[in-house]
Amino acid sequence: MDSVEKGAATSVSNPRGRPSRGRPPKLQRNSRGGQGRGVEKPPHLAALILARGGSKGIPLKNIKHLAGVPLIGWVLRAALDSGAFQSVWVSTDHDEIENVAKQFGAQVHRRSSEVSKDSSTSLDAIIEFLNYHNEVDIVGNIQATSPCLHPTDLQKVAEMIREEGYDSVFSVVRRHQFRWSEIQKGVREVTEPLNLNPAKRPRRQDWDGELYENGSFYFAKRHLIEMGYLQGGKMAYYEMRAEHSVDIDVDIDWPIAEQRVLRYGYFGKEKLKEIKLLVCNIDGCLTNGHIYVSGDQKEIISYDVKDAIGISLLKKSGIEVRLISERACSKQTLSSLKLDCKMEVSISEKLAVVDEWRKEMGLCWKEVAYLGNEVSDEECLKRVGLSGAPADACSTAQKAVGYICKCNGGRGAIREFAEHIFLLMEKVNNSCQK
Repeated sequence: MDSVEKGAATSVSNPRGRPSRGRPPKLQRNSRGGQGRGVEKPPHLAALILARGGSKGIPLKNIKHLAGVPLIGWVLRAALDSGAFQSVWVSTDHDEIENVAKQFGAQVHRRSSEVSKDSSTSLDAIIEFLNYHNEVDIVGNIQATSPCLHPTDLQKVAEMIREEGYDSVFSVVRRHQFRWSEIQKGVREVTEPLNLNPAKRPRRQDWDGELYENGSFYFAKRHLIEMGYLQGGKMAYYEMRAEHSVDIDVDIDWPIAEQRVLRYGYFGKEKLKEIKLLVCNIDGCLTNGHIYVSGDQKEIISYDVKDAIGISLLKKSGIEVRLISERACSKQTLSSLKLDCKMEVSISEKLAVVDEWRKEMGLCWKEVAYLGNEVSDEECLKRVGLSGAPADACSTAQKAVGYICKCNGGRGAIREFAEHIFLLMEKVNNSCQK
């Protein structure tokens, strides 16, 4: 259900937090906030993701990797690619979250300790942000815990605020759930139906269901926020598709969320293409990077059987797998692994070799995947259509990739990346069938 349903304009609803203290509300301005005559600029709409470092549930949850991407990265990608905002901000009190936000291209507002407490509300943090950014007229507060958000949703809500004159718009999802009154313990009473007649239970297809807030986003104009409200004035809701309505805080655990994101998440502006070639660095990806030398000076390496199975599965599915290394690895030792993969060693310019392989197979870069772990892999990781790195890869490699494995190099990273490729290819095939 992709259409937008709008609620009737109403008076201001109950506040969801406390109003700002110590600074009087600012006067309302014209459509851009400037004074005098001349061409009016559109109101400044800022996306704001609140990402406090403290979390009682999962430590640093906002940057914990979900399907190989920091959790906050999913909504930042959607906000930036939507083109609906004049600026995209992350409000945080933590250095690591700040670094991730900047890596994705967002600006950072360092929030004060006063609005970073467990008792602080979202409204407290938003008001503080506005006090430091007079240029902002409208705030789109996007929840970091909604990783299946898509740019099209944000574009439509921005239009509702700018073109249709709503003061606030919030996201909802339609649910078909029958509700019953709660029975208090120790009290003799019977439960009562709240939204159905048990004698005439409707079928799902005969009932429109009900709308519930899903917490994905709350858009509101400055004057409303400064009055102490996120919802109010001329108010409307925006109905999101059920499959895009994922809230990790509330109704889903991490492994299930990963499957939902891989199936329904937003992966960027460019459409995914079917992968035809995977290039894998040998040292630190196929192996753990450790080299053992025997008494007769022969090189000994170790690898994980899971990775060999991953390579075999890729090849059975029609994906060519090739190995590369900047080190003068022993081809005889690698051949003894019986992986049946073409390989090149002693390569100082990996990108040139991968480009040659790509052209040899008649592929575009979007059809190439690369698993790397070193600085020497950076150019390849940034160029290919799908990139990954083991959990113990260097920071340069991790910053360049779209997927960071949970497994270390030589300890299942290739098998994990193969599974990631298969899931994405299923997504590509499903989209082609629509």
